[in-house]
Amino acid sequence: MEMVAEPQHELTERRIAGLTLVVGALASVGAAFGYSWRVGVGILIGALLAWVNFRWLERAMDAVTRASMAQTNSEDARVPISAYFGLFARYALIAVVVYVTFSVFRIPVLSMVVGLCALGVAAMLATLMEVLSSGSESRF
Repeated sequence: MEMVAEPQHELTERRIAGLTLVVGALASVGAAFGYSWRVGVGILIGALLAWVNFRWLERAMDAVTRASMAQTNSEDARVPISAYFGLFARYALIAVVVYVTFSVFRIPVLSMVVGLCALGVAAMLATLMEVLSSGSESRF
């Protein structure tokens, strides 16, 4: 049985999602020991929100791509409402979770914002990994 190779963009998306959780967990542990457990928890919450944000964005963009490919020759292309929901609801989710976490549990907002940056760090790491791994392959 022959296995079909997974497209490179899907591998990169999986790598970014995994690295977001790893970077967030490492930063959370470091902050918990270096500052306080509240800061560590805030960074972990932010990293988890960044991961959910990335997954919802990925699903929404996949839905838009599928809809546009299916309606290539159509004059009136339509995007499913669920795709729009995925694009905008993720911001509402982040805002509600940050607000409730701050107001109820007194977790510092800045630590959650730092945790949200885990997605950016993960994207940079994944890009660096792609560049370094492509340099080892022969292009001839």
